[in-house]
Amino acid sequence: MKKDAKIETKKNLSVRGKLIEAKIIRMKSKKTAHVEVKTIKYIPKYERYLVKKSRFAVHVPDEITVAVGDTVLCGETRKISKTKSMIILKKIDVDNTKSEKLKKTKSAESTIKAGDEEWNQSVLM
Repeated sequence: MKKDAKIETKKNLSVRGKLIEAKIIRMKSKKTAHVEVKTIKYIPKYERYLVKKSRFAVHVPDEITVAVGDTVLCGETRKISKTKSMIILKKIDVDNTKSEKLKKTKSAESTIKAGDEEWNQSVLM
């Protein structure tokens, strides 16, 4: 019966609308997490960047275990409660994405020609 119940909760909470990648900032209850999304916008008049933060209450399904500080993918659903209208879809592994970026930069550095060492050192500094 548990499998049927899990399938029903997924059917009832179909994801539609926005998908956001956010960081968990607070978990006071078992099934609710508060996430924060940072948006960076360039203001041409002032030649500066504006950083905005939005906070949402999201539903945590029983199948997913998350903690404060984790990065998650959230999807918009129907209203679950007064404040919750999003659900956590999956946990994003930030460490793997950082290590992949490092591997790409190291491979790019290794492809630099050996004859241009002095120029490469001045550019990399």
